[in-house]
Amino acid sequence: MTSAIVLDIEGTTSPTSSVREDLYGYTRDRLPQWLADNGADAAAPVLAGTRELAGRPDADTAEVAEILRGWLGSDVKAEPLKTAQGLICHEGFRSGALHGEFFPDVAPALANWKAAGLTLYVYSSGSVRNQRDWFDFARGGELGSLISGYFDLSTAGPKREAASYAEIAGAIGVPAAEILFLSDHPDELDAAVAAGWSAVGVHRPGEPNPPRPPHRWIGSFAEIDPA
Repeated sequence: MTSAIVLDIEGTTSPTSSVREDLYGYTRDRLPQWLADNGADAAAPVLAGTRELAGRPDADTAEVAEILRGWLGSDVKAEPLKTAQGLICHEGFRSGALHGEFFPDVAPALANWKAAGLTLYVYSSGSVRNQRDWFDFARGGELGSLISGYFDLSTAGPKREAASYAEIAGAIGVPAAEILFLSDHPDELDAAVAAGWSAVGVHRPGEPNPPRPPHRWIGSFAEIDPA
């Protein structure tokens, strides 16, 4: 029996291109000025964390901006970058410059699952702040009210490690065997299964991660009947 569903975002609920082009592009354009303007407060931990991870303790703000832009271009899952992106894009969502983009089958499926008594969660490498904004400011109407909680690298851990999924199960108070994880990445599915979860792969046209055994793969959330 499934009582909770945990969702990945990129390639699963939403086109990877919408995240990489919209959120990453918005962040890339604003990073240097945001770091310069907020170095004494909101950007301070980002500056310190980037210098430490990059092994550049004396890097000035401009160099940190270039390091972060390089990580963004390579899709490095670094916590300072995700923190900066969350704070920068938070402004964009509230101004109307950014919206969460979702595949058309997602909103009706989430509503149906919620109505059936399931609790829904999100686990993404993007910051919890970005995840909340993505669902709260979804194009076509908010979806945040359907989600009971969000997890990211700082609150759960890396997405390819079984311990991260055990951490989430403990946090939401649901037995591992009652949790279903939906993701487009085979390594994440492997980690969830290793933690005792059920897992189903989601492969949509044009998305980069090909299906891989032994997991079941679907092309639409409409194929999921978690009863």
